[in-house]
Amino acid sequence: MTDREPTAELSSTFSSANATATLWTEARKELEHAEIFWLATVRPDGRPHCTPLISVWLDGACWFVTGPTERKAMNLDANPRCVLMTGCNDLNSGLDVVVEGEAVQVTDTGILEGVAAAFQAKYPDPFKFTLSDFQGGGGEALVFRIWPHQAFGFRHLPTSSQTRFRFTDADL
Repeated sequence: MTDREPTAELSSTFSSANATATLWTEARKELEHAEIFWLATVRPDGRPHCTPLISVWLDGACWFVTGPTERKAMNLDANPRCVLMTGCNDLNSGLDVVVEGEAVQVTDTGILEGVAAAFQAKYPDPFKFTLSDFQGGGGEALVFRIWPHQAFGFRHLPTSSQTRFRFTDADL
């Protein structure tokens, strides 16, 4: 699947007076190049859970890997809705990107080969996954894909902005 193009809306309430909406190409570039992400899920009892992880942007989606007994995997089994975010913790520069969607486990070998190649290209050891690491390729690691339902771009000072990116179901 190719990258989907969402509509972008600037929130004037939470943006500087002279701000403009962030372009999706810029937000996508953050998702492609960021090394650390945070995944927020919901435990079966309703309590939140948030954890750092690594992710790749591939074919219009965010991809991440986890073990079958890890809290995030158990949470996603009960409720696939989640938020994946990345950004900068410098108040005076940077762009934070928040992706909302549903995490779906993928076991198709052909797809997993591309995901493994993307992790190998982006990350150093010990994060150079191979197909044999993934469930579906003989391994134990679970691979999840998040198609964005909507996303947000939060630009930092000196010209802060908040942009909402809306994806349509027809994009899937």
